[in-house]
Amino acid sequence: MAGVGDLIGQSVWDSEGVWVGQVVDVRMTRNRRGNFGMQQQFTVSGLVVSHRRAPVMLGLTRDPDNRTSWLFKMVFRVLYTGSSLVSWDAVASTGNGEIMLRKPVKTLERV
Repeated sequence: MAGVGDLIGQSVWDSEGVWVGQVVDVRMTRNRRGNFGMQQQFTVSGLVVSHRRAPVMLGLTRDPDNRTSWLFKMVFRVLYTGSSLVSWDAVASTGNGEIMLRKPVKTLERV
């Protein structure tokens, strides 16, 4: 798998060859088991994909407790209207600057 930094900015295509957009943010999930907090591990749980070429989010809308500032909410809501949330399970392949999905764009969840 590519690194998280490598995913940002990649083009995303659905299973029918339709361009969905570019990755603007990566959703991570903290693994709760093992190491008892000494070394936390995270896995990619999803991608936020936007058809706009606006600046990337990079998690700026959330703090470590997953709380959000109202100002960031409003700014990013305007910038990323119509963005899609792609679960990592829907990703078929990554590489060459492109991400291919297993699903058509119509079935993706809107952010």
